[in-house]
Amino acid sequence: MVPHQTREEFKPGEPQHVTVRLRKGLPSRRRKKAVRTLRLAFLAAQERTGMRVVHWSVQANHLHLIVESRDRVALSRGMQGLKIRMARALNRLWNRSGAVFSDRYHARILRSPRQVRNALLYVLNNFRRHQAQRGRRLPASFVDPLSTTSGFDGWRQRPPCPVAKLATPPPKTWLLRVGWRRAGLLEPCMVPG
Repeated sequence: MVPHQTREEFKPGEPQHVTVRLRKGLPSRRRKKAVRTLRLAFLAAQERTGMRVVHWSVQANHLHLIVESRDRVALSRGMQGLKIRMARALNRLWNRSGAVFSDRYHARILRSPRQVRNALLYVLNNFRRHQAQRGRRLPASFVDPLSTTSGFDGWRQRPPCPVAKLATPPPKTWLLRVGWRRAGLLEPCMVPG
């Protein structure tokens, strides 16, 4: 459970790695219709409250997001609006009502190029990580179609992208545009720790 405490202040140029957990017993989010629904919610929520979702990954019971926001209030309002939008859309898709999220979102402020690089690898290759934890090894050419991996331009070697590029806004913060590259480009087959 994420404790109900005042969230830490951050500067406008510091992106965040946000994790959102979903309630148990819901259908898997790793289905095309659910991902399409979530993707539309991400796009519709862009910049309405001063928060933008730049990268994302949909897992069976949680979501990973890399977001940019003006300040703590903009992040809070942006995430509140995004969670409401996602819950309504998923409930419509599943023909149900009720809570979709199990808890508050968890946000980690990314303050250095190395932290941003590690968060990008974690978010973009999260499915690869979960498969490795289950003892399954994915081929080096695997690209997670349920993330923004195919549109990411920071790979050392461009992976073959069997899926269409997903529209995501280009990052505005220096750390997400340029800074993280100082820590080294990413390998598509790396399993995040």
